[in-house]
Amino acid sequence: MGVSQIKMPQLGESVTEGTVDKWLKREGDMVKRDEPLVEVVTDKVNAEIPSPFEGKLIKITAGEGETVRVGAVIAQIETGPPVPTAAAPAAKEKGTGVAAPEVPSEPAGGKTPQPEPQSADGGEHARLSPAVRKLAAEHGIDPTTLKGSGMGGRVTRDDVVAAVGTTTPPKTVAPASAPAPAPVDGKREELVKLSIMRKSIAEHMVRSLATSPHAWTLQEVDVTNLVRYREAEKDSFKARHGTTLTYLPFVAQILGEALTEFPWLNSSWSDESVILKRYINLGIAVSIPDGLIVPVVKDADRLGFTDLVRAINDVVERARNKQLKTDDVQGGTFTLNNTGATGSVASQPIINQPQAAILTTESIVKRPVVIDDAIAIRHIMNICLSFDHRIVDGMMAGQFLGRVKQRLEEWSAGSIRL
Repeated sequence: MGVSQIKMPQLGESVTEGTVDKWLKREGDMVKRDEPLVEVVTDKVNAEIPSPFEGKLIKITAGEGETVRVGAVIAQIETGPPVPTAAAPAAKEKGTGVAAPEVPSEPAGGKTPQPEPQSADGGEHARLSPAVRKLAAEHGIDPTTLKGSGMGGRVTRDDVVAAVGTTTPPKTVAPASAPAPAPVDGKREELVKLSIMRKSIAEHMVRSLATSPHAWTLQEVDVTNLVRYREAEKDSFKARHGTTLTYLPFVAQILGEALTEFPWLNSSWSDESVILKRYINLGIAVSIPDGLIVPVVKDADRLGFTDLVRAINDVVERARNKQLKTDDVQGGTFTLNNTGATGSVASQPIINQPQAAILTTESIVKRPVVIDDAIAIRHIMNICLSFDHRIVDGMMAGQFLGRVKQRLEEWSAGSIRL
């Protein structure tokens, strides 16, 4: 028998750490090869990591909610006769393309490897997650003096938070006008612990608003012709192509044309320059039970309409099933969000950094409008654009949105670029 280490995989080139969101197996459970073992969250993706081999899960060394460096051991599995590392195939997560951690050779004598002893000057520090170290530093707490409640006596974020009330507050304190949080009334209120994804979303939203000055604008669009076409064609389209025809691909194809004409909306800010992107990687915001994720359709402007429909439906479905690859959520240059699916008629979206803008399509509703001095009932949809005011001025934003509006209102079956 041998013991193999499960390590935190690298979910992307720029990712240096990951957070264990949920263990799908418990200590003592038998695990099959390629069976989902643990859910890991980074600032890029939420993925299920499969077991690269079959055996018994004998130890979990990184608890739920703990952030660890890439390559750090998070669990140990007792396997059958050891397989040399060079011969061990690299299993991939189904649907994620994440290479499984390597299987080290069994040590001489077949003994279970023991954890490395902690050095007096740095071992304990190495056992702390970056988040715990940062929180402790902010409050002037020496984490090595705390009794850890985590697995193996490890100091967790909750341990630091609990210690904050018993130590001298840090020099930097909140303004006097900032109200202290009220205690929770256990009879009428419930304290719900934030999920890892919700924390990540919150940090990203705050960082986005702090990074770029947001401005936004809205225009009404008469999409009656588009509504009539989709209603007439959606059933036959699904029969021919085996996929659902929504409104999103129509907007996506028009966005590709408009962004080519207005490249400043398809750019990002740099300290000394603005980087104009000569390619269009369109992010599609997808709501999932844990929050929101934005997979990317690469080179969306180069796809024909049917391929664009398939590509959008594919990333949306895989996002909802937690089957995205790391590459699926990287490299976006502009984001499209269909807030109309929630019944919204106007919204002010937050920019997906480091992009320059984001557009939302709102609910399509019937409204009375004036056409040639006569009142008619038309299908109206609002489109809203938030943009980085460092890069884009109001005039350019209005012209860009006006071009999208014009193309949607003039839409006809001949507008489809196959």
